[in-house]
Amino acid sequence: MKSPPETCPNCGADVPANARACPACGADEKTGWSEEAYVGGLNLPDESFNYEEFVDREFGKKKKLPFGMSRFWWTVALVLLVLLALAIVFALCPVFWVAFGA
Repeated sequence: MKSPPETCPNCGADVPANARACPACGADEKTGWSEEAYVGGLNLPDESFNYEEFVDREFGKKKKLPFGMSRFWWTVALVLLVLLALAIVFALCPVFWVAFGA
């Protein structure tokens, strides 16, 4: 029998030197501190794991935006900035009030 680890890998409790199982959680070589138990419960992917396939399966394929969509939003932002600048100029400069008959 393999000697137990100093701390239980399952719950972190101290394990006495000649113990057959963890006194806190009951893990033993068969269920908690053997090499098979370390790797067996981790649900690690196989060596042939395909990350791209996993991402597609979990999150779906990335949808492409229609061409020019980002140009549209840049144009909207620019128009809004121009309108904001004009509003600030008209609010702060009384000269423009007289010129436009306000």
